[in-house]
Amino acid sequence: MLAHLLHLNGIDSVVVENRSRDYVIDRVRAGVLEQGTVDLLHAMGVAARLRQEGLRHDGVYISFLGQRHHINFAELTGGKAITVYGQNEVVKDLIEARVATSGPLYFEAEHVSVAALDSSSPVIRFHHHDTEHELQCDFIAGCDGFHGVCRPSIPDGVLTVYERVYPFGWLGILAEAAPSCEELVYTLHERGFALFSMRSPTVTRLYLQVPPDEPIERWSDEAIWQEMLRRMTTGDGWKPNVGRIIQKGVTPMRSFVAAPMRHGRLFLAGDAAHIVPPTGAKGLNLAASDVLVLARAFKAFYERGRTAWLDEYSDVCLRRVWKAQRFSWWMTSTLHRAPDESAFDHQRQIADLDYLTSSRAAMTSLAEQYVGLPAEVSFESAGLPA
Repeated sequence: MLAHLLHLNGIDSVVVENRSRDYVIDRVRAGVLEQGTVDLLHAMGVAARLRQEGLRHDGVYISFLGQRHHINFAELTGGKAITVYGQNEVVKDLIEARVATSGPLYFEAEHVSVAALDSSSPVIRFHHHDTEHELQCDFIAGCDGFHGVCRPSIPDGVLTVYERVYPFGWLGILAEAAPSCEELVYTLHERGFALFSMRSPTVTRLYLQVPPDEPIERWSDEAIWQEMLRRMTTGDGWKPNVGRIIQKGVTPMRSFVAAPMRHGRLFLAGDAAHIVPPTGAKGLNLAASDVLVLARAFKAFYERGRTAWLDEYSDVCLRRVWKAQRFSWWMTSTLHRAPDESAFDHQRQIADLDYLTSSRAAMTSLAEQYVGLPAEVSFESAGLPA
């Protein structure tokens, strides 16, 4: 996304990716796009498939005590919504846009390292098809995820790390089953959290709360469906459609922020700088927000020699990051059963959800945060149409 934003502003970049093209496209990850992310992709001219295949959701359901309660985002936010469109589909569209520009794009890069971060010409070194490469550049954008090489390359003592590891994870599946509901269903059940989602008109995405170290081998397909139906079936007879499971796995959950998001000529973006629990659907959207802010800063630098927006990058991004962290923590703590939870804690959760689903003010607060808070910077300042 950053590479294409730079291309639209006439700024050259090189993309170095350690995975194969097929791996990046095929790996199923997040799938909920905020209104602002959808608008950004449209403004970038890479939303043709999103326009055709994205599933617009005007709200979500919150389910507890066997009843579903609808929260209408569009009504509460003046027409804003979310769109379900897989992260791998977004990446596929962006790869095709990058290839069309003929900009350098190295898949399956190995032994990647960064150096000279405090200089005016930082360096990226990597091997590609048995050839060593050394790139001298003006800036390095560390968009390489939580386990990438960029953040660990920052000297000790520079970053402050804030972290919370949750005592549960998500068992997620993809199933060949038509979605039985037009919108997401978040469920608090006495046995734990569950989430109904989708990826297309024929594929359902479902999640169960499990221990963070739960071996997926312990869960047969039959056992997964039994537990899904036990937690999600509601008093009005609604339940997920059952189908062949085509993918399953367990993902632990954490909240993580590394600050500042810059060191010298290295700028961290997305999961390299912050991780949120998936409950609030913010990870992909925060990454998009980061690179919009960064693109604005690079544009100002190359067009006018301005460095103020480069200097402000971390502070601007972190304001949004911490709001998303708070929202994701609240969603997670309200909808999951903690191992040491007392009866008091569970009744408090029920009261919280009862208030949420009966108060217009509470529903509006949820809706505003879920569809996405206003962008920290304008599209125009990053060289895009409004």
